[in-house]
Amino acid sequence: MAALVDPLSFTSNHQNFDNELNNTEQESTLDSVDKKSFRNYEDNKRKSIVETHYRLMRENQTVEFVNKMHEKYNYREPRAYMTVREGFEKLESYVDSADPDVSVPNLVHMLQTAEGIRKDGLPDWMQLIGLIHDMGKMMFLWGTADEGQDGSGDVAQWALGGDTWVVGCEIPDTVVFPQFNSLNKDASDLRYNTELGIYSEGCGLDSVKFTYGHDEYMYQMVVANKCNFPEEGLAMLRYHSAYPWHREGSYKQFMNEKDRRMLPWIVKFNDYDLYTKSDDNILDVEALWPYYQSLIDKYMPGRLMW
Repeated sequence: MAALVDPLSFTSNHQNFDNELNNTEQESTLDSVDKKSFRNYEDNKRKSIVETHYRLMRENQTVEFVNKMHEKYNYREPRAYMTVREGFEKLESYVDSADPDVSVPNLVHMLQTAEGIRKDGLPDWMQLIGLIHDMGKMMFLWGTADEGQDGSGDVAQWALGGDTWVVGCEIPDTVVFPQFNSLNKDASDLRYNTELGIYSEGCGLDSVKFTYGHDEYMYQMVVANKCNFPEEGLAMLRYHSAYPWHREGSYKQFMNEKDRRMLPWIVKFNDYDLYTKSDDNILDVEALWPYYQSLIDKYMPGRLMW
């Protein structure tokens, strides 16, 4: 299998942002949001689609499949060269079948996330992470339905979106729809069905493999292109769908000091990713774009490898 892009192969000039995070604990645009209405997997008109998505994801996301996707989406031979704006144009029609909270195109959701972060005065690099965090779903351009990478909103997308979990060890009951855990063939493999599985205690989440989807793809993409994001931003991209970890407290056995430093930032980001979603808040992309283009020019300019 091809080696993954090594995030240590380049350095970031950014400072440690812990103090900046602490200074943002003030009034937020999210304070008035009814948070209990989100991630409702029962009383929801999309329940059947979402449940099917997670059943297929649990059946198919194995160590073997994840290794296959890392090999397919390597950067020895990029699949395309595009600007960020051109990438967004490819995503205009994409709808996430795993999302119970919204049915608008993913571009609208990403802009909602970015604007929430911007209105609360958080760093400009975090605003841009909000804008691009789901762009990895453009894998549907090169994927197939058999690989769970179809771009329409009511078919197989089990390797594009959805909550992620660690493959190569026991699947925790903190995942959504845990009743599907036994469907995963790795669950009966003695190498993969224990608390540590193929990993070691304290190895760090950068050393384990999560189910493959847009998070990992986009993380690998910005690292391969040497985009100038701090490690906090890279962690947001890579782990924002890892709900069993950042929301439910699983995988403490793997955490190291870096993971503990990144966790508050990921939780902070995830609040905007989740609670800014709205079918009613349709933003004017063209009016907002000049601002975000200035951030793209600062952190990830020009034509990039995809």
